[in-house]
Amino acid sequence: MLNLSILLESSAKDYPGNTAVIFNDRKFSYAELNGAANMFANALSKLGIGKGDNVALMMPNLPYFPIAYYGILKTGATVVPFNVLFTAREVAYHLKDSDAVALVGFAMFAEPAYGGFQQVDSCKTLIVGSADPAQPFSHDDENVHDFNQFLGMGGSPVFDTVQTSSNDTAVILYTSGTTGSPKGAQLTHSNMVMNALGSVELVSATPKDVAMATLPLFHSFGQTVIMNMAFRAGAAITLLPRFTPQEALGIMERDDVTIFAGVPTMYWAMYAYPTAEEEFDMKKIADTLHTAVSGGSAMPVELMRNFEKRFTVPILEGYGLSETSPVASFNVRRKPRKPGSIGLPIWGVQMALVDDNDNFIPQPTKEGEFSDVGEVVIRGHNVMKGYYKRPDATASVMTKDWFHTGDLGRVDHEGYYFIVDRKKEMIIRGGFNVYPREIEEYLMTHPKVSLVAVKGVPDDKLGEEVKAYIVLKEGESATAEEMIAFSKEGLAAYKYPRQIEFRSELPMTATGKILKRALVDED
Repeated sequence: MLNLSILLESSAKDYPGNTAVIFNDRKFSYAELNGAANMFANALSKLGIGKGDNVALMMPNLPYFPIAYYGILKTGATVVPFNVLFTAREVAYHLKDSDAVALVGFAMFAEPAYGGFQQVDSCKTLIVGSADPAQPFSHDDENVHDFNQFLGMGGSPVFDTVQTSSNDTAVILYTSGTTGSPKGAQLTHSNMVMNALGSVELVSATPKDVAMATLPLFHSFGQTVIMNMAFRAGAAITLLPRFTPQEALGIMERDDVTIFAGVPTMYWAMYAYPTAEEEFDMKKIADTLHTAVSGGSAMPVELMRNFEKRFTVPILEGYGLSETSPVASFNVRRKPRKPGSIGLPIWGVQMALVDDNDNFIPQPTKEGEFSDVGEVVIRGHNVMKGYYKRPDATASVMTKDWFHTGDLGRVDHEGYYFIVDRKKEMIIRGGFNVYPREIEEYLMTHPKVSLVAVKGVPDDKLGEEVKAYIVLKEGESATAEEMIAFSKEGLAAYKYPRQIEFRSELPMTATGKILKRALVDED
């Protein structure tokens, strides 16, 4: 028997007085947080919600999130995190697809939450956290409850956690839906507990640590690598609902943050923040920070070097997907770190490369050699048990025990993996395979360039042409001809971008990844 809520419960037992959550000037001890989660579980139970039910959670990085998350788990129900930016249509789709019987949301997003809730008869209850706890959220619908008043309905801060099987579904994480309708990856209690345990070891977390939670907790990266990891270690998380470099640096200084995890664009934003030295004690921030973790998308090597030089902390890059809980590989401290690599498979997980016919590509044996490019496949304790209600979709990504990631990579003679690109983002230019990441890495070395995204655009003669969208450093100017000439110096003739478009910013997802499909010509 295993329930993911044990991560909170065990630390509440071992470190009841330790700070678990920091939000602005409010701090919650482990005893307080666990008690609130128990009250939430009691209230859900009074509604008849329990094992076998799914409960949606549409909440930004606020104390409401862990209270509801662990409260749902304690009842034996499954947590279904939603992106807080969903429209009413998207809320309705996900509620219906996940068979959610209740939705927990936040007042700022109450309109789309309620709009979607109204469209789904099977979802009976909406619980809304108010922006000001002193001012309860009110609604004339009797099925809509204020979060804090709902806690009061639960009454007792004691709850007998429902025992679940290690293979029961703890969390359903929806994929981004870039290739059709979003699908819910079913992650078991074992999947999530094992990934949290592994994350504690990877970041060397202790009860003395403070981890910044600026990655959305509704996303697998923030949920496992920050929240679940920290609660397993008895450490604290400090919550930042919406990332800005100014807010992030301020919290790092205020709360003595020791562990930071983010996507590459967050590192870029903090590194490029022009008045950091004037506004913050950068020496204190750098001296306190002992671990920086990057994931979500490939970290440009040039950005990694620049950030590490300024913040005097090595960035440990990892790799994973929603379907893998998420961590699959990591650059570990005890072995040489290879910039540009996603590291080695974590304990208990295997990775391999396969060709288009699903044949395994051999790992080279000689130093300095790399394998041929192949699709990364994964198996182990972190792989989901399947997509919710989609056996055909599950079968399409699973071959025997191996999960097909859709990412292309190489492996070196020591077993370190390097992501080349998304299989679906590979550009085929005149019959040649072009990998956007390689071009992005090279363009980032230009002294005027701050950020780059490369994608293929339709071309009548070649099928696809290479186009680069470039954000210049503040105060810099450049021409397309200048960038093309630079590209020619370091890239093969079939690779370099013939089209350049300068942007003041690049579109981002809610988790901070560059949203390439939203890049359209501004001409």
